[in-house]
Amino acid sequence: MSKKSTSAALPSSFEEAMAELEQLVARMEAGELPLEASVAAYKRGSELVKYCAAQLEKVDNQVKVLEGDMLKPFNADRAIEADE
Repeated sequence: MSKKSTSAALPSSFEEAMAELEQLVARMEAGELPLEASVAAYKRGSELVKYCAAQLEKVDNQVKVLEGDMLKPFNADRAIEADE
């Protein structure tokens, strides 16, 4: 017997997760969901937020590797001086 998962499958991409999250928020804000469905939507939204945060963390780590951990805060004054 297979065990049925209580949560939906993770999205295939960050963009897909964000789109689903936006839809959930819009439905919740519009008051379209009964109480039990709102709780389920909130739980799903939490899962999506965690997924998105993990994806962003992975990308941040990749950028740090590509930049050799030499990332520095952007300084607008220096950028203007460099253009002159």
